[in-house]
Amino acid sequence: MTRRVVVTMLVPVPWSPPGVDLAAWRAAMAEDVVDLLARLAQAEAAIAATRDDLALAGEIAWPGMRIYEIATPTVLPVLAAAAADGFEQAAVIAGDAPDVPGMTLGKLLRPLDAKSVAVAPAGPGGGLFGVATSLPAPDWLVDHDLDTASAQLLRRTAPSPGEVTSTPPWRRLRGPTDLAGLEPALEGWENTRALLGG
Repeated sequence: MTRRVVVTMLVPVPWSPPGVDLAAWRAAMAEDVVDLLARLAQAEAAIAATRDDLALAGEIAWPGMRIYEIATPTVLPVLAAAAADGFEQAAVIAGDAPDVPGMTLGKLLRPLDAKSVAVAPAGPGGGLFGVATSLPAPDWLVDHDLDTASAQLLRRTAPSPGEVTSTPPWRRLRGPTDLAGLEPALEGWENTRALLGG
């Protein structure tokens, strides 16, 4: 069986809803993502954090969950850490998408049997929700953050554009417009929901 890991990367969060403390908002969203990953059956879960965020990572991690310290919140250091841990496939997802369904993560990993890299766009705001690849990561894959990268950016350095495939998008909560898209009927995201008063 292929050893897979899905890593929540603690990304910068520049916005919180009115009246909600930014640090508490960031922590709640990341904890909701981590809680979802901890229940995955087909992949292990981990957290990636810069040194400044290691305390937060420790607070939201489940017992025994790996925490990877990275110098910058970009993808390649996370993939390198996962490869060093013996994983054969890895997905790196943003820690600001608290209501992401497990099915979206499965769709991000599924193409790796045939494609080198899979990406899930982050919706209308641009950037990526997540990136997945077999390990070690291909040497043509450029390092990038999830806020500014795109499938087009990653295809520029690929041997052929078809090596990078896009999977269904999922929104990240980076502003009021994204907040309006939250689906109350979806299970999970209890911590974020509590901060929103529901």
